[in-house]
Amino acid sequence: MALKQLMIQKKLDSKRSDLEELETRSKTFKEREEELTRALEEAKTEEEVSTVEKSVDELESEKEKLEKERDELTAKIEELEKELEEANGETTSDDVEKGEGEERMGKYKDKELRSAVNTFIRTKGQTRAGLVSTDVGVVIPEEIIYSPEKEVKTVTNLAELVSKTKVNTASGKYPILKRATSRLNSVPELTANPELAKPEFVQINWEVETYRGAIPISQESIDDAAVDLVSIVSENAQEQKVNTTNYAISEVLKTFTAKTVANTDDIKQILNVTLDPAYERTAVVSQSFLQWIDTLKDSDGQYILHRDITSTSGTSLFGIKLEVVNDELLGLAGEAHAFLGDLKRAVLFADRTDITARWVDNEIYGQYLQVGTRFDVKKADSKAGYFLTFTKGA
Repeated sequence: MALKQLMIQKKLDSKRSDLEELETRSKTFKEREEELTRALEEAKTEEEVSTVEKSVDELESEKEKLEKERDELTAKIEELEKELEEANGETTSDDVEKGEGEERMGKYKDKELRSAVNTFIRTKGQTRAGLVSTDVGVVIPEEIIYSPEKEVKTVTNLAELVSKTKVNTASGKYPILKRATSRLNSVPELTANPELAKPEFVQINWEVETYRGAIPISQESIDDAAVDLVSIVSENAQEQKVNTTNYAISEVLKTFTAKTVANTDDIKQILNVTLDPAYERTAVVSQSFLQWIDTLKDSDGQYILHRDITSTSGTSLFGIKLEVVNDELLGLAGEAHAFLGDLKRAVLFADRTDITARWVDNEIYGQYLQVGTRFDVKKADSKAGYFLTFTKGA
């Protein structure tokens, strides 16, 4: 590729990266709209309504600004794509439909990204064309990491079950609107309205941490490999990230109010009485906890677990989906533990950086590929669930 094409491609990659960042930011607007909607429903006085209205105006202003930036970036990308096409001596036929063009561009981009990551691995980081550079290395493209055939299907990804928000700074605060417990008052006709309780917010302070790991690829395997190295790297990196985020989330789940259960009646007591009915119900259970429940039968001799194709375990208990993790995530091997409650309200996952990769010197391998990610996990609503432990005869 000539120097002119390389320069245009570099600008194009930069604009695409900026556009992806805007799309990520736009996803947070929906969560903020939901929070403001709840706050407006709880607002009782003009002052409270005015406060919410001000926040709504700020949000709308941000959305308009983002839309403008998105339109400008899209126009610039189209302009650069046209320049690149002309520089390559290619022309676009008038009868080619826009949808077909986008599909070809998507396939071309994915192929280009795979080629770029392969080149990065084989050249030990010397060649970075086509990859997004960061301070710590090269970002593995999301299109490759999350391709369906490469996802880890035997492990529950807890990060997909909790409240996940994309953050752009190293630390910050996330507001959580508490559930209203106050009521309206009965008043005589033509009398002053009594003062009502104001909406309560809980500020969750988060601070991202950096997590790193190594992908053991020796020089010999690089030299002798006849397969697509991207498949190996992306699968290994994704497995390490899932293991890392699962551990961090499970550590938070273990801090919720502890409950001991000895039978299904104890579980029903928590579901029906202890846990507020406003919360959603999901259960994250260890393998040993699942084994205990899976062997229980009703008075007719029928197993109480039911098939549920929407949960990763394929089963449900009292209509609640069961998400199964290994024993060591929630305790020790052989211990039966579970989290029962509303995962979305219980845990905040502040996602800062996707999986990144870079070459690091090693006295055994010569060099190995180091991967890392940045995030933080915090307890959001302490009343949103309970940490259960099964004990015989409790």
